[in-house]
Amino acid sequence: MISLRGVSVVVPAARRGDADRVLLDDITLDLAERRIALIGANGSGKSTLLRLLNGLRTPTAGTVTVDGRDTTAKAAEVRARVGFVFTDPLAQLLMSTPVEDVELSLRARIRDRRERTLRAEELLAERGLLEVAHQSIYDLSGGERQLVALTSVLAVRPRIVVADEPTTLLDLRNRILLRRAFAELEQQLIVSTHDLDLAAEMDRVLVVDGGRIVADGDPGTVIDGYVSAMQALR
Repeated sequence: MISLRGVSVVVPAARRGDADRVLLDDITLDLAERRIALIGANGSGKSTLLRLLNGLRTPTAGTVTVDGRDTTAKAAEVRARVGFVFTDPLAQLLMSTPVEDVELSLRARIRDRRERTLRAEELLAERGLLEVAHQSIYDLSGGERQLVALTSVLAVRPRIVVADEPTTLLDLRNRILLRRAFAELEQQLIVSTHDLDLAAEMDRVLVVDGGRIVADGDPGTVIDGYVSAMQALR
């Protein structure tokens, strides 16, 4: 389970006399449900919160633990347990083809190169990506790239998958494909999103606003309240 206790993230002022920038303010949470979504406006703190969960960012105050492991003190162990999917897969894919990228994730576990390639192709085939396995990632659609990124993350067998606005750059067809892939995951999934249809499929939804959790509960109640609040803005 992921636990946050009294977590704040503060960016010091760049110039004397300016105020520090508070990205997260005194967050205490236990994230135990199998499917969790974070929703909220751009700049609300969603991405910062997600990056805390696998040690991509460290808290200014408080603690973040994954299965009892502190994300700062035991970052390597935490990252082995928590895979991270970025908004833009091109920021994540390191190799020139899908099969090479998945092979890179498998390198520590499968030493034999031929065996590694075959396993990478098997994993891509499970996502319907075998036909593009040896193509340039720049020739893939946005949805295909995002599914390759997810496949590479899953290849290291994380217990938890964290995804930061993974559908933002996708068209409707590819959003649906990615949502289906998420629905099939055995791992716990924690995702930030503006896609309220995706959020509605989760077990729990949290609203982040101004660096704080302002709503937390079942998807129907929380999403309805969030939509009403947005509609009331002038």
